[in-house]
Amino acid sequence: MRKIPQATPPTQTPFLHHVSTMQITPKPRLFPANFAWGFAAAAPQIEGAAFEDGKTASVWDTFARVPGAVDSGHTLDVACDHYHRYEEDLTLMAQLGAKHYRFSIAWPRIFPDNSGTPNPAGIDFYNRLINKMLALGLTPWLTMYHWDTPQWVEDDFGGWRSRACAQAFGVYAQTIVQAFGDRVKNWITLNEIFCFTRRSYGLGEHAPGLRLSEQVVNQTYHHAMLAHGYGVQAVRAFGGAGARVGLTDPPDAFIPLTETPNDIAAAQAAFVAANTRILEPMYKGRYHPDYLAQAGADAPIVEPGDLELISQPTDFLGLNIYRGKFVRAGADGQPEVLAMPRSYPTADATWLTHTPQSMYWCTRCVAEIYGVSCIYITENGAGYDDFPPVNGEVLDLHRRDYLRNYLRELQRAIEDGVPVHGYFLWSFMDNFEWSEGYTRRFGVVYTDYTTQKRTPKASALWYSLVLGANAIV
Repeated sequence: MRKIPQATPPTQTPFLHHVSTMQITPKPRLFPANFAWGFAAAAPQIEGAAFEDGKTASVWDTFARVPGAVDSGHTLDVACDHYHRYEEDLTLMAQLGAKHYRFSIAWPRIFPDNSGTPNPAGIDFYNRLINKMLALGLTPWLTMYHWDTPQWVEDDFGGWRSRACAQAFGVYAQTIVQAFGDRVKNWITLNEIFCFTRRSYGLGEHAPGLRLSEQVVNQTYHHAMLAHGYGVQAVRAFGGAGARVGLTDPPDAFIPLTETPNDIAAAQAAFVAANTRILEPMYKGRYHPDYLAQAGADAPIVEPGDLELISQPTDFLGLNIYRGKFVRAGADGQPEVLAMPRSYPTADATWLTHTPQSMYWCTRCVAEIYGVSCIYITENGAGYDDFPPVNGEVLDLHRRDYLRNYLRELQRAIEDGVPVHGYFLWSFMDNFEWSEGYTRRFGVVYTDYTTQKRTPKASALWYSLVLGANAIV
């Protein structure tokens, strides 16, 4: 295992005597005391053991077997084999200096069928996982759902098209909070609703790969928000003392072209318009009138009590921030979203534009528009096609540069008063990247999928120093 570097005093280097004797003392780029630093990962992407110990298929296990659905026909069957190697992985995480770990539970590992009976082997696995975290000094942050709907929920109920899916999720949420709530105090109900609603039932890009009407897509959003409400209820009822709960969302982020009043107002207006399906009902107990007018007959069907369930108070909001769009005040007074130039810098995941200011403006918009008083960055990272280690090293300098620039903007937000209390890097290790299979790598630890050897990349070693210093280094 590669030794984790420790910060050391600078040493004399060749030719330094040619440099001016003027001394410049850089200002320490410290984060607040008790800032939560950690890593993030998700069960379906790393666990493998897709059909072991009673687990049945998720919609992604099924979708991955559809020809052409996933790059190179990759499946989740083995993934990173974390199910069998979790002790090694958590130990490496702790050695890198993390104190917090955001992970998810596989719903079909807990409820493999529609019998209503939890799977003891699934609960046992997560007990072992959580206990190992705690033994290593890692605080668990448990995401209830990270896109792996049980296939039986899709088959029996129609998945997120049906209120029955949200109700089944409620039973699942109660079960896991009762099982793990004595040790887990930080709960996230759902991860990235857009990705298992529009991308799954409207665009056909994610499991179950359907292309349905706009009304159905809007209804899936609403049912997901109901599930969030049931998750909050479960934590309040069974989480015990100190339990906290929130949602993780990837809002569309808008960066004002100039930091002037007109462009800032345009960016904020664009933010509200783009994120009305989730943040508006969650924080204001309604669907925005402009959204309802635009949707017309395609608006979601809302039953009495739904919005009260959805808008229950939460303790924090998790934000997954990767990119943003530039916007300015148009000649007509309306926000004008600007097209990116063809040569604008991106990761190898070409949708991921290098826009560090999205970190500042997304967090600021959430705080200013919706009054969110506690924010965590639950994902931020970059996907590249990294080459295998050479002499034990993966010099992913592009990822290190991306992370440093985004953290600098996050620090600016905190200095300006945005209430951000923690940051989880996505992802701890390379893993199954959904429709891109194993071809795209977001990890700071390199995964050799043949040998399952883990190799910390340059970005991991740099991040380890950040964790140790609580500062940008």
